[in-house]
Amino acid sequence: MARLTGLVLRYRWAVVAGWTVVAAVSLVASAGVSELLTSRVTLPGTDTSRAEAILEEHFGQSSNGRFTVVVEHSGGAAVVLPELARAAARGAAQVRTGRVVDVVPLGPDLAAATIATTLSPAEAKRYTPRLRAAVGSVAGATTWITGPPAIEHDLDPVLRHDLRVGELLIAVPIALVLLVVTFGTLSFLVPFAFALCTIPTTLGIVWALAHVLELNTYIPNMVSLLGLAIAIDYSLLVVYRFREELAAGRDTTGAVLVTMDTAGRAVVFSGTAVALGLSLLLFMPLPFMRGFGIAGLLLPSVSVVAALTLLPVLLSLVGRPLERVRVLPASWLARRDDHERGFWVYLARAIMRRPKAVALITTASLLLLAAPVLTIELGPGSNEGVPERLESIQGLRALSAVVGDGALAPTEVVVDTGAAGGADTAEVRRALERLLASLRTDPEVSAVVFDPSSRQHVDPTGRYLVVSAIGKDEYGKPDSLAFVERLRQVLVPGAAFPETARVYAGGGPPAGRDFLDLLYGWFPWLALGVLAATYILLVRAFRSLLVPLKAIVLDLLSIAAACGLLVLVFEHGAAEWIGLIAYDQIEGWIPVLVFAVLFGLSMDYEVFLVSRMREEWDRGASNEEAIVLGLTRTGRLVTAAGLIMFAAFTGFVAGSVVGLQQFGFGLAAAVLIDVTVVRALLVPSAMKLFGHWNWWLPESAARLLRVEPSSLRSGGQRPNPHRERALSHG
Repeated sequence: MARLTGLVLRYRWAVVAGWTVVAAVSLVASAGVSELLTSRVTLPGTDTSRAEAILEEHFGQSSNGRFTVVVEHSGGAAVVLPELARAAARGAAQVRTGRVVDVVPLGPDLAAATIATTLSPAEAKRYTPRLRAAVGSVAGATTWITGPPAIEHDLDPVLRHDLRVGELLIAVPIALVLLVVTFGTLSFLVPFAFALCTIPTTLGIVWALAHVLELNTYIPNMVSLLGLAIAIDYSLLVVYRFREELAAGRDTTGAVLVTMDTAGRAVVFSGTAVALGLSLLLFMPLPFMRGFGIAGLLLPSVSVVAALTLLPVLLSLVGRPLERVRVLPASWLARRDDHERGFWVYLARAIMRRPKAVALITTASLLLLAAPVLTIELGPGSNEGVPERLESIQGLRALSAVVGDGALAPTEVVVDTGAAGGADTAEVRRALERLLASLRTDPEVSAVVFDPSSRQHVDPTGRYLVVSAIGKDEYGKPDSLAFVERLRQVLVPGAAFPETARVYAGGGPPAGRDFLDLLYGWFPWLALGVLAATYILLVRAFRSLLVPLKAIVLDLLSIAAACGLLVLVFEHGAAEWIGLIAYDQIEGWIPVLVFAVLFGLSMDYEVFLVSRMREEWDRGASNEEAIVLGLTRTGRLVTAAGLIMFAAFTGFVAGSVVGLQQFGFGLAAAVLIDVTVVRALLVPSAMKLFGHWNWWLPESAARLLRVEPSSLRSGGQRPNPHRERALSHG
């Protein structure tokens, strides 16, 4: 670390110029990133993906790439059908691969035309404005353009607005206040300068990857708000240690070298822990989740690289001048920085006097908060909670009122009869009649659409058939998911198609079912892998077998408590009075992402706190002294970092989309629990109870991990004089 820092300082102006150019280019490039993103969920290896492949190849349509033109006319639906057909044809001509597949009356005053495409939603949504302009208003009727691509198009500006509100009105102001209070000098500007480089750079890389990968619509929100929090966290730790070294009398270069060898090293371990937590998403068999994993891996990686290169340069150039300019009274700063008195000293001593009581009360509280997670209802997502003012949502509501909530995402039953002309065989026709009859009597199906003379339902070769079943409920609702189980396990087997035929259930509800099955079929095993890798990393960081195990258990406890609060607030509507949208399901991807993000981030605080305790132990302090000194010197820092992270996540909660609200609330709750209950109370009390076993690492394990062993003793090792002298003289 000392050699790397020395090299960076030698070429400091080249480092500044390089980061400036990279950030500027990335900022310009990432301006168009939202146009490359999609909320589409592809499900490789499932019935849904097989059905989708047949629809695209043999029927020339993508179930997620359809537009629907909806018209409502007081004079009756039949009056507008001819004009609707002409308008839909004009609109289809504006969309690549677009073609009108049906124009039908749906009710006394409602009619709709479907424009099929082979495009993905990310591609199709770009044509939404041109399609709307071409369709115009149909014969004086109220006209809406809806469908998955139109909904995505209309949601993009909503998400951008929510991001601006979350960043500029919530996260940044709160972070600014906390940094001013934490530092009390102009040093608080360094973390913001750091974030101004790391966030655009990460978004620029996301923009480049979005050209070749399927990335999710929510990723810019995640990168901006989570990136702000991570950047400030890492720079906060480094800048704070730099101030301590200046106060101890070191010159600027010496202070930077010591800072990077201590706090800089902690940042590397912290960033690696965050990357490990989020890397589990890269191994999910779902592009939707892998996109979050890519963004999550980029965030700490870019921040760590910047912390090792840009941050020491900034400190060497402006660290001391900024530290001289106070923005808070000197007397107040002196009282706050007094490590012999003050809140954190009294708290640490109080915990050391009654560690059992503190550990018992805090553990019981976390288990109580976690209890509601036992009633969690997971879903694949929905269009509820999306702003009703959007044209596409108004069209969806008009359709839902007449046809059913599953109007835009019907179940598509695709039958591969096995041979050309198979649809005309008597055996297939009888099986098809049985399937249609059972679908029409199913309590969840509001309409069944199948026309043997239509190119939309029978392909030209006569091998493939498509039956559309429109559900009464949205695709993610429990009744819709239960219908998929009935369809696959009862209705399709009961139809008795020939053995040569294959039947695939795709479309909305089956996609939701397959999404949850894939997600939670893989998640437990990937989570175990991440836990094992994190344990090994922390054993090396702390040179201890017990402390990393304690860290993992407490992290899981805080995540469970946050998920319990998530259920209480959203499923049971406990916070509707402050604008959080009550919804009877938690979107299935949220607990996985909360685990991945929070497991990594909470390790940040563990590393910040325990690495300082380890440092004091190695200098000769007893276990209790190391705990007290570590908590006293980093408690305020960890709490400030956590509150800044909390402020960033409340930026998600301020949004108007229920999925982002749930995601933001889960993260905010977990961080708040982690930096208050867990790090400030439960960690020091547990470490007091474990005694000197905290710092034990047998020689065999140390040799395997290539670190110094740590024996059971009452005090610490003496510091290495050669290392101290090297750091002192640069």
